[in-house]
Amino acid sequence: MKKLIALVIALALTLSLTAALADTITIAVPNDPTNEGRALLLLQSQGVLTLKEGSGLEATKGDIESSVVDIELVEVEAALVPEIKQDVDYAIINNNYALQAGLNPVEDSLLIESADSPYVNVVSVKEGNENSDEAKALAAALQSQKVVDFINNTYAGAAVATVTEITDGFDATVDYEALNGKTITIAATPVPHVEVLKIAAEILAEKGITLDIKEVTDYVTPNEFVENGDVFANYFAHQPYQDSFNAGNGTHLVTIAGIHVEPMALYGGKQADLAALGIAK
Repeated sequence: MKKLIALVIALALTLSLTAALADTITIAVPNDPTNEGRALLLLQSQGVLTLKEGSGLEATKGDIESSVVDIELVEVEAALVPEIKQDVDYAIINNNYALQAGLNPVEDSLLIESADSPYVNVVSVKEGNENSDEAKALAAALQSQKVVDFINNTYAGAAVATVTEITDGFDATVDYEALNGKTITIAATPVPHVEVLKIAAEILAEKGITLDIKEVTDYVTPNEFVENGDVFANYFAHQPYQDSFNAGNGTHLVTIAGIHVEPMALYGGKQADLAALGIAK
């Protein structure tokens, strides 16, 4: 009798787990092409799904070939993903928005990208301005040892500096005397970009240059500002996003410096662990 009861319990547990795994799992993801593709690549790297052969950085849910469990992607603007996290099973959030929402990407996430990725956050200007003294001075300040140390010490893996040719904050080819008294305007999202720019502003101030930081909260306005000439530069997006934006909008954004990478991460919403995705961690 005891064996029979144990067998019944084991069978019930198995059926319960199977039913749970058979349920549709909702995952909120950013709805712009590069960040949705990035989210799917993160899930593929963990064996949750397989994308069709040839799917690139702009993969969409239509490129999903198979998945371990039934997945429904909830596609929303990147800035809104943290706001609906509790309404879905999981949410894949860009790190700047995770930090703004009070999440620690390293400690609070269930899955996180490797920092070795093509998604380097860059400083962009409009084509034609990339070789100006303003652009070179801004790039040198952001590629300084002071900024690199600030990023790595402040964000502890949530943002990782990727600068390979570290400067002392200045560019020997720039006529800083001519820039003395001038203002460089730049649009940026709050965390970590605005915070990093404040360090660059201190460096530029040594040469009498004011860095006027315009804080924005979305992924479209900064590029429109640069294209329209409302600001000189922006610092908020990774290179694949800027490439996609140019292609889709006919804009002329040019990268003058790559600064850091923010590993994208998956967070629990209704689910507290990865079991519902078939991952044992």
